[in-house]
Amino acid sequence: MRKFTKEVKIAIAAILSLMLLYYGINYLKGINLLKPANYYYLVLHDVAGLTISSPVYVDGFKAGLVRSFEYDYEHPGNIIVEISMDKKMRISKGSNAQYKGDVLGTAVINLMLNIDSKEFYQPGDTLPSKHSIGLMDKVENEMLPRFALVLSRIDSVLASIQKVVSNPALNQSVNNIAATTEELSKSSEALTSIMNTDLPKITDNLKKITNDFSTVSNNIKKVDFAHTISTVDTTLTNLKTLTGQLNKPNNSLGLLLKDRVLYDTLSATATNANQLLIDLKAHPKRYVHFSIFGRK
Repeated sequence: MRKFTKEVKIAIAAILSLMLLYYGINYLKGINLLKPANYYYLVLHDVAGLTISSPVYVDGFKAGLVRSFEYDYEHPGNIIVEISMDKKMRISKGSNAQYKGDVLGTAVINLMLNIDSKEFYQPGDTLPSKHSIGLMDKVENEMLPRFALVLSRIDSVLASIQKVVSNPALNQSVNNIAATTEELSKSSEALTSIMNTDLPKITDNLKKITNDFSTVSNNIKKVDFAHTISTVDTTLTNLKTLTGQLNKPNNSLGLLLKDRVLYDTLSATATNANQLLIDLKAHPKRYVHFSIFGRK
């Protein structure tokens, strides 16, 4: 039996090591070299976020991987992407591949199958492809311009706020508010004092007044208004009768009130009596004589 030389053994070991290294690297990338696969090609204009071993999904199922990239120098702007699909995956004509980026900045390829077609692409064919608008594209194309507009408005609002804040009138207003707050605090303390001291006294007085009103009301309830009204009515009737009697000329009071001659006589008599009293005070000896020894 022929024996291998030492150099041959080293060469064989090196080759095996390189093969294992190549297989291991591809396995870590998700490429199984021992698994049979069909290879197809895509022509994309943008492969940002797409890497070797990026998944290829069919209805959410991982059915393949990105195998390699190659720039098409004959047609600038095109990038040829090689994908490996499961051996059993048959791609019907009318299907297309959609490239879409996700939130994390990575990208995937979704294979949209045309299940109504009975004709299929052969391995090595170039599949129709298009760039699908993903969340990151919407953020870049729609949200970022709006966000820039919002930032400009926020900047103008902040400038306005800065202008208002730097205005001396604002400081004066703040000082006025502080003074007003201090006055309100003092008023609150005074009100609290009134509530704690004066209000109980006022409440007690109100209670006393209420009790007095209650007593007066009870006393009023005890008054016999019917009897009182009847008495007043009787008094008014008697007064009316007396007034009628005084107006009649056939009685003494009526004569005194109605007879003018009698009034004048009484007036003259009163006048003479008054003059007599005056003269009596002035000359008492004319009317009164005193005698110690009994002479007139």
